[in-house]
Amino acid sequence: MPTSGLSPSRTAVEIASQPASWRKAAETLPQHRAALPVRGERVAVVGCGTSWFIAQAYAQLRESGGHGETDAFAASEFPLGRRYDRILAITRSGTTTEVLDLLNRVKGSVATGALTADPETPVMAAADAVAVLDFADEESVVQTRFATTALALLRAHLEAEDALPAGVRTVERAAKDAERAVAEPLAAEITGAEQYTFLGTGWTYGLALEAGLKMREAAGAWTEAYPAMEYRHGPISITAPGRVAWSFGPVPTGLADDVDRVGGTLVAESGDADDHLDPMADLIRAQRLAVLLAEVQGQDPDRPRNLTRSVVLTTDGTERA
Repeated sequence: MPTSGLSPSRTAVEIASQPASWRKAAETLPQHRAALPVRGERVAVVGCGTSWFIAQAYAQLRESGGHGETDAFAASEFPLGRRYDRILAITRSGTTTEVLDLLNRVKGSVATGALTADPETPVMAAADAVAVLDFADEESVVQTRFATTALALLRAHLEAEDALPAGVRTVERAAKDAERAVAEPLAAEITGAEQYTFLGTGWTYGLALEAGLKMREAAGAWTEAYPAMEYRHGPISITAPGRVAWSFGPVPTGLADDVDRVGGTLVAESGDADDHLDPMADLIRAQRLAVLLAEVQGQDPDRPRNLTRSVVLTTDGTERA
């Protein structure tokens, strides 16, 4: 049953806690540095699901900020023949099979670090150094707070190293924007749409991928995600009245007119750029929308269909019950 009028879902509570969690990540940066990349290192960042998309966002931020060459991979697709100075794994549960298999396979041959929420899991032994963000752990199956807090920590590290790309805000400013994103009502044209296409450029493409995943996970919504400049190379064909194109960060020139021409609704920051939401804060609005749509459909956002908190595989490759 929808939860309107009842206590908010656990997922909604965790979403609302993100501004404080991001600030704590920045405050605790000094104790986590051992797990984080050193300037100039060639780094691969790995994860699964949400963590992979956060890895993509960070990889773009780090490399474009001049901190070092950085690639992002799904842990299962890591190219073992390629040389890196460090592998950084992101895993909320610390138990994801593909991440642990990779860390154990490369152990002793390359420096490894990990970001996790649980200090009592196998990743503590699998990685050389681990940053434990236990204050950002979640009860919900669907990741929201931990993922963005991990990215907040990584952004804070780049900020401290004077390697934050031009135009990317400080974590404190992002947290202030997040407070707005938590509180502001969602527009009817967003909540009433039948389909959503999320777009991003550079580091925000990872956020677009994550927004689409969150909507699918929590609400079973019809979503897609693309680099913003690729939208006109085919994906625009899905846009129509009652459907949304949602851009994280700047909108490429002419794209707003293209969305309007096919009758779609463009969701993007407009007006004074200084008033725009940080893209990571804008992701909070998509998280809130996912919860709302789940509740409207009578689903429990804390217990999404077909999902478990961590994918742990048996030796034959099937998911352990």
